[in-house]
Amino acid sequence: MEEKKITTYQMAVTALMAAVLCVTGPLTVPIGAIPISLANFVICLTVWLLGAKFGTLSVAIYLAIGLVGIPVFSGYGAGLAKLAGPTGGYLVGYLLLSFIGGLFIEKSKGNPVVSAVGLVLGDAACYVLGTAWFVFQMQCELSYALAVCVYPFIALDLAKIVVSCVVGALLRKRLTQAGVLKMA
Repeated sequence: MEEKKITTYQMAVTALMAAVLCVTGPLTVPIGAIPISLANFVICLTVWLLGAKFGTLSVAIYLAIGLVGIPVFSGYGAGLAKLAGPTGGYLVGYLLLSFIGGLFIEKSKGNPVVSAVGLVLGDAACYVLGTAWFVFQMQCELSYALAVCVYPFIALDLAKIVVSCVVGALLRKRLTQAGVLKMA
């Protein structure tokens, strides 16, 4: 059985993208219960550069940094209370977005259309987990949760996915041409 070694690229970009998430995560536009954030855009770019395994690891590092109390979540929030609070399901859902989106990017070898479908499915899984958690925490109707936590974000999230596919495919191509990234 061949042992796969972690490359310097994978280590460096995993750490770098976790750091970028830590910087962009707190920067939000509050529009209600769930703020507009660039975090999901950064996650989409992360999986373009790293794939499912290391992209998800990068997101897990970001969540762990916030969990230990460093204010990297929306509105400079942090800690278990933020992750377990009404909007914490969306933060945990980032793991689904990165894993599902990353799998589609890897399996399609970076085909932008197939990759976009995977990122949309990953974002939908994030919505499902986050909304279910919000309903549970707030003891509210699903229709209310959808109205405040999902509907206002769909168009912007789709736009972020499209931009990430354009930028991500280009970055992936250039890094591969430069010999930095080895395509699977």
